[in-house]
Amino acid sequence: MKFEQHLALITIPSWSKYYLNYKHLKQVLYANASVSGEEFQVQFEREITKVNQHYCEQEESAQAQLDSLQAQWHADMEAGDKEVWKAKFTQLLQQLEHLADYTQACVTGCRKILKKADKVSGQTVSRTLGPMVASLRFAKPEADEELLREARAAWRKCIAVPALTAPTGPTVQQIVPETATVTELDLAGFPAGQVSRVWVALAEDALGLPIRVPVIVARGATAGPVVGITAALHGDELNGIPVIHQLIGDVDLSTLHGTLVAVPVVNVPGFHLSQRGYADGADLNRVMPGKADGSSPEVYAYNLIHRITRHFEYHLDLHTASRGRVNSLYVRADLTDPRTARMARLQNPQIIVHNAGPGGSLRGASMQRGIAAICVEIGDPSRFQKYYSKNALLGITNILSQLRMVPDEQCVPKFTPVICSHSFWIYTRSGGILIVHPELATWVRAGEVIASVHSVFGDLVEEYFAPQDGVIVGKNIDPVCRSGNRILHLGIVGDSLPGVLNNGHL
Repeated sequence: MKFEQHLALITIPSWSKYYLNYKHLKQVLYANASVSGEEFQVQFEREITKVNQHYCEQEESAQAQLDSLQAQWHADMEAGDKEVWKAKFTQLLQQLEHLADYTQACVTGCRKILKKADKVSGQTVSRTLGPMVASLRFAKPEADEELLREARAAWRKCIAVPALTAPTGPTVQQIVPETATVTELDLAGFPAGQVSRVWVALAEDALGLPIRVPVIVARGATAGPVVGITAALHGDELNGIPVIHQLIGDVDLSTLHGTLVAVPVVNVPGFHLSQRGYADGADLNRVMPGKADGSSPEVYAYNLIHRITRHFEYHLDLHTASRGRVNSLYVRADLTDPRTARMARLQNPQIIVHNAGPGGSLRGASMQRGIAAICVEIGDPSRFQKYYSKNALLGITNILSQLRMVPDEQCVPKFTPVICSHSFWIYTRSGGILIVHPELATWVRAGEVIASVHSVFGDLVEEYFAPQDGVIVGKNIDPVCRSGNRILHLGIVGDSLPGVLNNGHL
């Protein structure tokens, strides 16, 4: 994906006209490639002046608000005044967080367009314009970071956490009502117009106690499709959890047509261990649909399908990259199936990779049952990423809207995702210290250097080149490299869609 498309994904809508106009600068650059490049310099200076002016205005406004709010605060404020003060301070913190994101995006845009200018012009444009950028206030990250730290410190000081007191009653307090455990999900038994929670037992541990997965059922006021959303099939792939929480929290049951079934954590044993695999290390996304009398992970997989996912009509399986790797926001789907092709596009990802859902995967098991299923890859493992989660949620809402389950209008993306007919990983031959050069969702040309391996002494051992043109879907970020380690996941834009793929992606 081109940088201007990535910029559109992360842009704060109300500030859109104040961002560095990367697309315009690129057009000017190529239009003037054969001349001196003076027009590019004029336009670039105009853009960074605009960015800096907006930054300074926002910073000055935020500083004034912070000073005013600190002056207004006193411990004996009326309850109503205190709530108003809290609301204003919360808005200020959000403004400062937006400002930090804004400056990061604009600084990155400057760096990328100057790098491109050097390449196109054959001159070192960045040596002249780079210091100009560095001298401006928006390019000094310590400024907005210091103001944000000051604001957070003021918040903690004014809204102090009350001291804990010794409990006078029972030492254990039931905060959330006890949730029932069942061995079968009966959707018809849940009340319409309500969100219900239940534990579904899938297996037993060594103490004979049930291994249970959490299931959230949101039944609308009227009948409609059943959409299932699963997350953390790999126990350390966590970005799908806040997506589910926000989706269930935001849904208006009075206007929901149909049922949402969400499983925030599928691989409970792996989740407990903060690891990708099941308790014994097995990959649950390689043993579907499981066996009733098979190994421990096979029994778990079998019961997951027969007790939960068989009820779905549509299925979104939420994943992230594996440990040591990072992903773009992308979808794997069978693009020869009109249902899943439509779901993939509605998800508004950066990249869509055609993949028919081979055997062994949860998505493939759902497809074999006639359930329209896609896999949504949401960023990186073992963390929550707001931007990726926000856009994944937007895509899910689009799908629900298209199914007429919610009244929300579909959100049209500002860019068209890259659609790949297939993709594959590139692997190392040598061991050593690995550096992968391209950024996520960017294009590489055949023959371009994509990675290098150095010895532990710092000597270059081997360089790796792109075998063909493609887009970077994901990549390795772990520098410790052995022979056969993954380098990057390359998406290929082809003229046709193969019916069966065996490329290791499920």
